[in-house]
Amino acid sequence: MPLFTVLALAAGTFALRLAGPAFRDRLRLPAHLQELLSVAAPVLLVALLATATLTEGHGFAGWARPAGVLVGGVLAVRRLPFPVVVVAAAATTALLRLCGVA
Repeated sequence: MPLFTVLALAAGTFALRLAGPAFRDRLRLPAHLQELLSVAAPVLLVALLATATLTEGHGFAGWARPAGVLVGGVLAVRRLPFPVVVVAAAATTALLRLCGVA
């Protein structure tokens, strides 16, 4: 990636980050739009999680990966340490693939 592209993306990122505090008091959003924006981030994260979990290339990734993500999610909800969650999710996926569940 050319250096100019990296610098342009960095400048755009910093500009977006600075725009929030700079325009917070100048811009009034309707209440329903504020409510919609508050749920937008979790919805985007769930969509990213589902896409990364269920697809590989242009097809289905198999059942081992969603099972590993499910195990990791359950352990994260139970507030286990992050390394334990990651290792358990990876081990679940690896064991299922070792058993032939793709």
